[in-house]
Amino acid sequence: MIALGGIVGSALFIGSGNVIRSIGPAAILSYLLGGLLVYLAMKMLGEMAAAKPSVGSFMDYARDGLGPFASYLVGWLYWYFWVGVLAYDAVIGGETLHGWFPAVPAWAGSLAVIALVIVANAVSVRGFGESEFWLASIKVVAVFVFLAAGTLYVLGLWPGAGFSVPNLWEHGGFAPNGYTVALSGMAVVIFAYFGTEIAVMAAAESEDPGPSVRRATNTVIWRILLFFIGSITLIAAIVPWNQLPDPTDVATAPFTYVLHLFGVPGAAQIMGLVIFTAVLSVLNSGLYSASRMLSAMGAQGFAPPVLARRNARGVPVAAIFASILGALFAVGFRFVFPETPIFEFIMNSSGLVALVVYAMIACTHFAYRRRMSREEVRSLEFRTRLFPLTNLLVVAGVAVVFVIMIADPGSQVQVWTSLVAIAFAVAAWPIARSHVRRREAAQAEPARPAGSEKPAAG
Repeated sequence: MIALGGIVGSALFIGSGNVIRSIGPAAILSYLLGGLLVYLAMKMLGEMAAAKPSVGSFMDYARDGLGPFASYLVGWLYWYFWVGVLAYDAVIGGETLHGWFPAVPAWAGSLAVIALVIVANAVSVRGFGESEFWLASIKVVAVFVFLAAGTLYVLGLWPGAGFSVPNLWEHGGFAPNGYTVALSGMAVVIFAYFGTEIAVMAAAESEDPGPSVRRATNTVIWRILLFFIGSITLIAAIVPWNQLPDPTDVATAPFTYVLHLFGVPGAAQIMGLVIFTAVLSVLNSGLYSASRMLSAMGAQGFAPPVLARRNARGVPVAAIFASILGALFAVGFRFVFPETPIFEFIMNSSGLVALVVYAMIACTHFAYRRRMSREEVRSLEFRTRLFPLTNLLVVAGVAVVFVIMIADPGSQVQVWTSLVAIAFAVAAWPIARSHVRRREAAQAEPARPAGSEKPAAG
């Protein structure tokens, strides 16, 4: 449920409208291919997690398989992604509250939702888990209801509805803008799917990691594919892709528009409540993921050591507030300096950062497997089949998306902003490396025996 909390949010309820409008019904293909790529990456991560459970997750695996630089890079990119998600959903939450209570400025609403998730995360790990379970449950039930009602509508079994499946191909074809656009849309889709790894890593820390990881990888992925692909297919079948409104807010979100067609009274208010719940859920799980990764980086020397500290309840309070400050930086530019492109830069660069992380998981798993003997491979409780073909498919899939996006004028901004973000992380590596070396040297230095100090002269 926590993994679903990390991904079923505004990227599905609102962002999916942009994907369908720009790609057409072939957006289904984008979500399907993106889901396949994520599934393969999660299988690899699951194998490593079951064999060696780690709170630092794939950052630790990257260090073992590819070296400290890969560990540093994947750690900071992962944290950066979640800071972007926190900022985006904080803005959506603030604007939703402003729509309900016009006297409350959107920026104040954003601060309010951020304060709520700080409390949920900082009190205790149990408090986070309980709050996330109920928040995720609400939106999961909402999606199931939408899927059931949408299926009846598409089949003409809903009052006043007709058989609308032909909408998938009657308005310019299944891929009216071409299939390459569907491939380039995978970057946005990966942004929506990112967070699936939370369930895999949580399962790896259970008492019986092998079966737990297998269940988490298979069941969570298929539920996600059902929610996303099922919802996208129904929306594209109910509303012609070129008639969907521009999803600038909750009122124009594709789910809200479809509920209006269903004849549901107060559709905007209902979806507003669901989306607000989804925003809180994603913020909650996103802050959990970002703070844990930042805390792990502090423990490895890639970030200030104070971020590794945890209180008596096991909560990395310093890492939580550092992650919040990163999100507030972006949110502040969105509201205080809306004419500057800082907020848009962070949003644009996050999607491809997720692709890079998945490619690094595939490379890490490849190095991890190459070092194992046949006997060790056979003894694995959870094993990725078709090695190394699956690794090649993930890396090749990421490379193809990059190439297509570079060639697509509409996607080039996202590519270059992502490369700039990655370049910043690479440029800071010498600083982190020197800090790690000093730290390792200090740890390796033997303690001076008591009484070995030279007596003072005189």
